Amino acid sequence: MKIKDIDLGPRPVFLAPMEDVTDPAFRLMCKHFGADMVYTEFVSADALIRSVGKTQQKLNISDEERPVAIQIYGRDTATMVEAARIVEQAHPDTLDINFGCPVKRVAGKGAGAGMLQNIPLMLEITRAVVDAVKIPVTVKTRLGWDANSKIIVDLAEQLQDCGIAALTIHGRTRAQMYTGEADWTLIGEVKKNPRMHIPIIGNGDITTPQRAKECFDLYGVDAIMIGRASFGRPWFFKEVKHYLETGEELPPLSSEWRLNVLRQEVEDSVNLLDERRGILHVRRHLAASPLFKGIPNFRDTRIAMLRAETKEELYRIFEEIEPLLP
Repeated sequence: MKIKDIDLGPRPVFLAPMEDVTDPAFRLMCKHFGADMVYTEFVSADALIRSVGKTQQKLNISDEERPVAIQIYGRDTATMVEAARIVEQAHPDTLDINFGCPVKRVAGKGAGAGMLQNIPLMLEITRAVVDAVKIPVTVKTRLGWDANSKIIVDLAEQLQDCGIAALTIHGRTRAQMYTGEADWTLIGEVKKNPRMHIPIIGNGDITTPQRAKECFDLYGVDAIMIGRASFGRPWFFKEVKHYLETGEELPPLSSEWRLNVLRQEVEDSVNLLDERRGILHVRRHLAASPLFKGIPNFRDTRIAMLRAETKEELYRIFEEIEPLLP
């Protein structure tokens, strides 16, 4: 599969853009475990052109994580164009436009998935951004605003006509947020449309290696994107890639090995930020890790993780948990 001249190999697996998750340390870890392409956190176009420091930091990418995409969101054409030109100076491999984020503070203001209620403006922004930069521009969106407006099959053609190089589709509507099951049938319809010639990337509910293979086999997508399944589980990419390449499950990774990966995630987060901010950032990833599933009475331990403020506190909790791991 290729996005313009970027060769991503057969059946590539991408790390989805996620706010407060896909920082440089986490992207590099997922890359190490087999992610073929990684995406930054969402970058606000408004904040970027106002030179907000925290937003500008999101443009920090390294050659080690390539190919890497920077994703922007906004609600007016001029701002998105100016932001796209700033992003281009950071030299990502692609620029992705977020028309899919469903959270109220984004979609409620007309950006992200909010654009699904204003298709003419969505297309105007897309066309203008494509024309403004020389790097490939891609789009990530959803099936539609709600169950009564699943417009993705026609919308995909319109976005392609704007000149985008690839399209990622999350198999839910904005109204669904992250509830219910992702519907891949419409993603498959977009891919089967003979008028579509750009790569189609499917996203939503890929939580097992077997499901990853099914999505390629049943719906014909060019790539898949993994989001929430990577929380506290960056080794998931290793499991998925092994299954796609061999048709067999990866031999079980020991609990000790996986716990050491989480320790490294803590170290990387602290080194990237500082201890206070690094712990604030990483502790919710740890508390969500499936590694701890099945531990009796884990609720209190999870709360302790979410309240930890130092590495020492987290590592002490790990030491208490380790003998209880399966």
